[in-house]
Amino acid sequence: MKKKHSLTEGIMFSTDPNFTYKPEQEATEETLPPAQQDLRVQLDRKQRGGKSVTLITGFIGNPADLEVLGKKLKQKCGVGGSSKDREILIQGDFREKVLQMLVADGYKVKKIGG
Repeated sequence: MKKKHSLTEGIMFSTDPNFTYKPEQEATEETLPPAQQDLRVQLDRKQRGGKSVTLITGFIGNPADLEVLGKKLKQKCGVGGSSKDREILIQGDFREKVLQMLVADGYKVKKIGG
């Protein structure tokens, strides 16, 4: 499916001669301080071909801060992963290590699952 690439984002025509299009500004979400974040750490194998990933969900903030946190966790664990859609994926089972790192940084963290 093609994404619309237009400056007017779907506005085709206006009968008002004084009409000027003002695009909506994207609302940048404020990143909550670590003490107010409520993160969940769990092991996930669904839709991954049997591979395990450590999934961190519940992050509230802008995507740039999510990327920074994801990069830090991946570096400390020495593995790959990704950060998008308010989730951080760390390849492998690193629940305990990630939990300890997040608690040390001041985040409220819960371990989900066994």
